[in-house]
Amino acid sequence: MMRFTLPLLACAAAYAQQIEIRNPHSTSADASAGARIFRSHCAQCHGAKGTGGLGPNLTTGVFYHGSTDADLYRNITDGIGGTAMPGSFFDGTQAWQIVAYVRSISQTPAAAAPGGNSRHGEALFREKGCIGCHLVRGEGGFRGPELTYIGSQRSVEFLRDAILDPNANVSQAFWVAKVSLKNGASHSGFLMNEDTHMVQLLDFSKGLRSLPRDQFASFEIDKKSIMPQYKGKLNDQELTDLVSYLSMLRRQRGSE
Repeated sequence: MMRFTLPLLACAAAYAQQIEIRNPHSTSADASAGARIFRSHCAQCHGAKGTGGLGPNLTTGVFYHGSTDADLYRNITDGIGGTAMPGSFFDGTQAWQIVAYVRSISQTPAAAAPGGNSRHGEALFREKGCIGCHLVRGEGGFRGPELTYIGSQRSVEFLRDAILDPNANVSQAFWVAKVSLKNGASHSGFLMNEDTHMVQLLDFSKGLRSLPRDQFASFEIDKKSIMPQYKGKLNDQELTDLVSYLSMLRRQRGSE
């Protein structure tokens, strides 16, 4: 019987890890099957077309937790620790078919670049007051989504559309609850939690508040965005520069 020493076994294991495992289900039919699975199980976080949302944009060709077929397969089946990405119940073939679909919608990083002057875009972000509502790298407000990693989460087209028409796609987390109490007090902010007896709001001026329902005079939810639209307020170059800045706000490889 052949015996191996521990150093030889360690070398063999290291070599095996370097061998790239390619997708055994990578035909156009597999990608189509993967698209159907993706739309029913993955689109809620990654968007119907993979352009991002709660989860990252998958169309740029940049994957922050490994870029090989084997990495994508592992991330789909096992999930990604420290993130919202869960493991899945898909069998091996289905997981590979999702990998095939993700590859089919991915571009090269260069193809996804918006062009423009990102430094001027950052200046516009401050001049136009965006920093007052959006948190970026620990600076800014909380009335809009945090944008620290928005370039990893949203496509260039989505960012452009969101600036021109914020009402086109408003996340439920940013619907505004408006409460009037029987004592005459009023509250307006993001709805955090609610049950039969209480409603919890992140009040825009008073911070986190828990309000008893039996004291309500009125309660309504406004599903429109509180962000002003910038259609007609930015020229084409300013819009391109602003999108360029936002698209540069990305995760580093391997970051959580």
